[in-house]
Amino acid sequence: MSRVQLALRVGDLEGSVEFYSKLLGAEPAKRRPGYANFAIAEPALKLVLLAGEPGQATVLDHLGVEVESAAQVGEASRRLTGEGLETLTEDDTTCCYAVQDKVWVHGPGGEPWEVYTVKADSPTFGAAGARPEGCCS
Repeated sequence: MSRVQLALRVGDLEGSVEFYSKLLGAEPAKRRPGYANFAIAEPALKLVLLAGEPGQATVLDHLGVEVESAAQVGEASRRLTGEGLETLTEDDTTCCYAVQDKVWVHGPGGEPWEVYTVKADSPTFGAAGARPEGCCS
């Protein structure tokens, strides 16, 4: 089995473990001093590249979990709200050249996470007049 790894350096390890346990619905597979990892078989990773300013160093834009249906977005929203996380729901929004339903949460370091489903392709990046960096985070 191959798996893509996403490593984040976090300022609050315990808060981050608590947040990601809630977001992913799983406990860490390994804990060591100053270290935790989650070995999640599902969902697989999707890498999205967004153009930044010329010469800019790569930075985190946002993180996401793509699910198969709007019902699953609703389930995630209810679960995350039930875990005490502040959520923002967007239905039928155009972002990243797709019509999506999504729910947003923020990790302890302010990192934006979306749980989303793609409902249809879109010829535009986002809403009319939206800047590309504005629709996804």
